[in-house]
Amino acid sequence: MAGLPTYRVMLVLIENIYLTEWLTLAKHLASTECEIHLRGMVIQPAHLSLSEGVLQVQQWRDSLLKVATDLPEVHDEVRVYVDYDPYPRILEDVKALEIDLLVMQWSISSATHNATNIMLQSAPCDMVLLDGIVTEGQEGVLLSLRGGPNMTLGLRVAKALADTAPITLFHATDRQRIAPDMKFLIRSEPQIGRVVTAVGDIAESILDESHGHKAVVMGATFYEPDAQHSGVSPLTSVIRQHITQPIALVRAWHPEAIETHLPPTTEENLSTRVDRWFAENTFDSSEFSDLHALLALKQKQGLTISVGLPALNEEATVGNVIRTLQKTLMEDVPLIDEIVLIDSNSTDNTIAIAESLGVTVYKHPDILPEAGTHRGKGEALWKSLHVLKGDIIAWVDTDITNIHPRFIYGLLGPLLMYPRVQYVKGFYQRPIKVDDKMQAFGGGRVTELVARPWLNLFYPELSGVIQPLSGEYAGRREALERVPFFSGYGVETGLLIDLLEHYGLQGIAQTNLEVRVHHNQPLVGLSKMAFAILQVFIDRLEHRFETTLLDKANRSMKLIVQEPDRFGLEIAEISDIERPPMRSLPEYLSKFYPNT
Repeated sequence: MAGLPTYRVMLVLIENIYLTEWLTLAKHLASTECEIHLRGMVIQPAHLSLSEGVLQVQQWRDSLLKVATDLPEVHDEVRVYVDYDPYPRILEDVKALEIDLLVMQWSISSATHNATNIMLQSAPCDMVLLDGIVTEGQEGVLLSLRGGPNMTLGLRVAKALADTAPITLFHATDRQRIAPDMKFLIRSEPQIGRVVTAVGDIAESILDESHGHKAVVMGATFYEPDAQHSGVSPLTSVIRQHITQPIALVRAWHPEAIETHLPPTTEENLSTRVDRWFAENTFDSSEFSDLHALLALKQKQGLTISVGLPALNEEATVGNVIRTLQKTLMEDVPLIDEIVLIDSNSTDNTIAIAESLGVTVYKHPDILPEAGTHRGKGEALWKSLHVLKGDIIAWVDTDITNIHPRFIYGLLGPLLMYPRVQYVKGFYQRPIKVDDKMQAFGGGRVTELVARPWLNLFYPELSGVIQPLSGEYAGRREALERVPFFSGYGVETGLLIDLLEHYGLQGIAQTNLEVRVHHNQPLVGLSKMAFAILQVFIDRLEHRFETTLLDKANRSMKLIVQEPDRFGLEIAEISDIERPPMRSLPEYLSKFYPNT
């Protein structure tokens, strides 16, 4: 009915089986106007690193998304958590999303028993725990209730599990009288075919009566001495240990009767947090190969997407890069809205090739001339924010010889599917040419010798980023416009550190783009790159510790020149300029935010 609020259901699963049945059950438990939030959990053994769950998380996501696409009620952001105890994170989601009904797969593991009780005590919504899924059959469902707060929810669950089969109402009491609310239930629900009132050993009576039923539904009972918390009572535990059918435990939420009591929180180990991020926020481009699904997400969110191609003398590869992206991502499936070349004063045919393919070309010194100009890729990226139109911006280098559409859709996928993600880095295998032979590994020398060691030393939150210096990345405009850009080699390092400071680790993701082949730089070029990157690290450490170091540092680098006819030292001035956040420029604000 129009005007009714959306009923929000969260479905939490710990096993990658019967996914369709679980989703169907969640839908049946909800109203017609519902929104299902789907969560998977990988509960990692204590002796394993959380990062080792990355492949299981990716498989989970793939399975969940495949079944979720058939149900429009499922919310776009399907998430899989990996943790030693993921339940507190589920509780955070329940509160943040204002969930009305939490449906959880009930693990029989003793390791999750206390966590389950905490969820029953603390989740501020109706809750259903289900051990096992109910398959089709003519047998009925046994509904065991005392009446009271769980009565309506219990009946709803029993009807969803029974389908058209009859329901047996089992009423346990210490005297042979049926409570008034139970009488009302019996009169008002025609699907209740039998009523059994048991006096005496309740557990034994329920087990006896369960024969011939395909499932048992029970209400969560009060088990604490002060009667303030609901949970898994000894009665429920006994029945669960001996029953062979699926069993559902229901708990209705009444804020005036049940207070939230959470265990004291402890400071989490940083390594564990990074391991979890690695497992949950590391994607594979194959997860996003369904371009029509990505297009549907883009259209649903009303987003536009721009691809910026920074270039300097790339006539050998730029044409193939443009044609590949145009064909698959604009003509076949209109996932991206524009491709723009940002040129840094090429002296070859780079610009002519791009223009012949219908691509808009800007020379970065001509963009925002009032702001001046500097050399470097970072300068081109910063200025490109002013000319690219998209809500999401992806940058891809133009020297890639094995370009593939996954270099774009692999970066866009996490941004379209997960609103929390602000920035996505690409990573890949990087073959390197040695003695005229191509080796499968060995590229990314500055990454492994400079960037990752320094991140581990001073920014360990980013120690799980596989290739922090990769040239393929994408982000939301509203995030990119709020951080400064370094003009040269340090741009990737600066963006990572600053976006971490603004949006936290969960705002960053990374995607496997498989293999990237390009022209490897000579060692002297890598030395210059490392020199610039180290300066960015020191600059950011100065901000953190409110000290000055670079003012006393030498910005020129003596490079060793060893050629057949030259041997000596050559001085190079290497220093990145820090450009301010684009949003701080009046020209940018007037263009993109004219009403502010």
